[in-house]
Amino acid sequence: MRKWITSWFKIPSENQNIKEDFMKKFLIVGLGNIGPKYSKTRHNIGFQILDYYSKTYNLTWESGKFGEIAQHKIKGRTVILLKPNTFMNLSGKAVRYWLTKEKIPLENLLIITDDLNLPFGTIRIRTKGSAGGHNGLKDIQQTLQTTNYNRFRFGISDDFSKGEQIEYVLGEWEPNELAQMNERLALSNEVIDSFVLAGVTNTMNTYNGK
Repeated sequence: MRKWITSWFKIPSENQNIKEDFMKKFLIVGLGNIGPKYSKTRHNIGFQILDYYSKTYNLTWESGKFGEIAQHKIKGRTVILLKPNTFMNLSGKAVRYWLTKEKIPLENLLIITDDLNLPFGTIRIRTKGSAGGHNGLKDIQQTLQTTNYNRFRFGISDDFSKGEQIEYVLGEWEPNELAQMNERLALSNEVIDSFVLAGVTNTMNTYNGK
């Protein structure tokens, strides 16, 4: 699967302009579950970040295969936002479909997800790694057959008692968290733009731990 995904790089030199077009396209995927009962939950921070980003740039969401899609142009680059409608545990097929359809190289993929192991609002960008127990990431890794893809983890903390993880993850934000949310979402906008314009290494150096 990895060989198949990266096959777009094997382009004859006379088609260099086509290769450059591919490199200017990015897929930003926010993980979450569809439906109003999940919309304000911690587990849906991927959707919340993309919704905030789309409102900032006045983007329009449209229904597409396996999810909702919005597109944005920024300094000659095409940014495709995806909110999968497959539910969290089957996110991989939506990611694979849009990577393939838009011929986007794996290095231009960014997955946005919640992370229990980080304090609330903390940002951590990684280029590879384990799923860390996250079912959405597990499915993406199984579907793409690689752990080498960029992920943007947003901390939701682990302030729950033993045996209450599911209720906590699917619970709504506390008032003190909501009071800080707009500032955290605005910073997340910066992360996405930096990933597209400056690359993942510069973005990690600038935003990790903030």
